[in-house]
Amino acid sequence: MTTIQSLLPTQLSTVRARLAAACHACGRDAAEVRLLAVSKTVSPEVVEQAFEAGQSAFGENYIQEAVEKIVALRHLPIEWHCIGPIQSNKTRLVAEHFDWVQTIDRLKIAQRLSEQRPAGRPPLQLCIQVNVDGGAAKSGVSPEEALALAQSVAALPNLRLRGLMSIPEPASDFVAACALFEKVRVVFDALNAHGLGLDTLSMGMSADMEAAIQSGSTMVRVGSAIFGGRAPIKSRVAD
Repeated sequence: MTTIQSLLPTQLSTVRARLAAACHACGRDAAEVRLLAVSKTVSPEVVEQAFEAGQSAFGENYIQEAVEKIVALRHLPIEWHCIGPIQSNKTRLVAEHFDWVQTIDRLKIAQRLSEQRPAGRPPLQLCIQVNVDGGAAKSGVSPEEALALAQSVAALPNLRLRGLMSIPEPASDFVAACALFEKVRVVFDALNAHGLGLDTLSMGMSADMEAAIQSGSTMVRVGSAIFGGRAPIKSRVAD
């Protein structure tokens, strides 16, 4: 058994305890916040062990590597989230294999996913990625452009717009982290005020999940705190 596999149950339990404690600290029910295990570069065997330990939702950054895992583990009822950037030539793979996409920041990508979602499959669940830092090199739509994109995406067939995702820059302390996450919450509330009916606010990772939960996150994306440091797996194909 590898080191990752031997530590996995304990690390999963620790993360779940952190999530519950963060919810308790701000008067929220822990059932309101989902844990997404970020399994990029992790082998299918380790993902299966995490599933057996009670984790059912996994996030992947690298599309082709993810598809290999999805195919290898198709016997398990795992919910797969695409949390990495999507190039136009990868949309068919995403539409065919994933359950969620959290990184929509262009209408063109959403349109391709809508057109390429296989008949008979449930609607692809989507989050729009919002860039609250304003960095030109970062992925995500600006807060000012989020409403127009959300309204256009929500009108597409074979998709269901669920909410927003954001990855702010690391903050200097808890208060500063909360201030960044609150900016995302403001956009989320504004979109709902326009009748979009969003229910998912995906923000917070291993280092800042407590601040994200304090600020209203309904899904935290945790990788290193569950799986430890990463080493590329042999089967990975670069995107």
